[in-house]
Amino acid sequence: MKASLIPRACAAALALATTMAPAVAARSDDAAVRSDIGAQARLLGDKTVPHKLPFAGTTVGGLSGIDRDPCTGEYVMISDDRSVLQPARFYTARIDVDGAGVHSVDFTGTHPLLQPDGSVHPPASAGDGKAVDPEEVRVDPLTCRYWWAQEGDRPRSSSDPVIQASIRFADRTGAYRGRLPLPPNYEVGTGDRGMRRNKAVEAITFGAGSSVLTSAVEGPLLQDGPEPTTENGALVRVTRQNREGGVLGQFAYPLDKIFAESDPSSPWPPDTGVPSILAFPEDPHRYLVLERSWVAGSGYKIRIYDATTRGATAVQNMDSLAGSRIVPMRKTLVADFDDLGLSMVDNTEGMTWGPPLPGGERTLLLVSDDNFAEDEVTRFVALGIRTDNGKPAR
Repeated sequence: MKASLIPRACAAALALATTMAPAVAARSDDAAVRSDIGAQARLLGDKTVPHKLPFAGTTVGGLSGIDRDPCTGEYVMISDDRSVLQPARFYTARIDVDGAGVHSVDFTGTHPLLQPDGSVHPPASAGDGKAVDPEEVRVDPLTCRYWWAQEGDRPRSSSDPVIQASIRFADRTGAYRGRLPLPPNYEVGTGDRGMRRNKAVEAITFGAGSSVLTSAVEGPLLQDGPEPTTENGALVRVTRQNREGGVLGQFAYPLDKIFAESDPSSPWPPDTGVPSILAFPEDPHRYLVLERSWVAGSGYKIRIYDATTRGATAVQNMDSLAGSRIVPMRKTLVADFDDLGLSMVDNTEGMTWGPPLPGGERTLLLVSDDNFAEDEVTRFVALGIRTDNGKPAR
């Protein structure tokens, strides 16, 4: 949600520019397109659902993650409502999508995400430290349980509780079934270390069949350097873990610099980060990475990159990335939403693979988070994706 509770401004298409924090040295031309990455995308179509759609006693909105359920053929979406309107929850839907676009979105169910004791999660205003900020959902390819990531909360004051980020799994009714241990450097703290507020674990994906769960931190850890500016990008950590939580590798992903100067009259700072990551099924080290930025006076910038951990420096044992000489993940641009011909660029936060298409493409389905704001929308966008070697993502 992060460009959340911020009024929409008109979008501006500016030139792509990607840099890393100046203290980080990498191979020369590290961001250049290489033969092993470089998917291509085209717009198939989009569909907007009614704003604040009432469904089964809930308000549809805040959709921050989406995944296809192989056991039912339906899609599951998580809402980032922090139990303010209704308890933290997910939705299921039948989505008719093909090479001609998104034809319909029909919601079929909703369930609250439950605590271990079977109760719903309270809002943060309860002050008991049990609130959650749901941001991503993935369907376990082995069990069809729902794994979901929530950002926790770094408190604004010493009187507020620290809520740790977590990756949990639930059954199809939302009942708690466990959690994945996270690496120590994912901890939310109160000092000058750990994950920033609203910049924690927002992106997860299954890869290598189902044996690897990869997560991405939305923004740089405090000890890894400042957030992006119009002059410099930043490095965010991407971690590969086995299903028991063992760290298989952690790498630095180079986040774009801010694409425009902020309107000086706005009280809101620019906001940018990684809200979603999606594994290529045929390559366990390759990912689509969604970068979402918002700048006052310029609106949203949404880009999708093809990125790989191959050749990147393992950083799981590095206390800080600031000033370190590392090789980050390589990436190449797949799609810039400003160039797709959409009527509006929205706060897009979730993406998943859809059905295969004739001719060697596969659909990529994305959803926007409307923040429950009157000037934003819940929109589903379908792209056709072809990998660089001509093979569809299966």
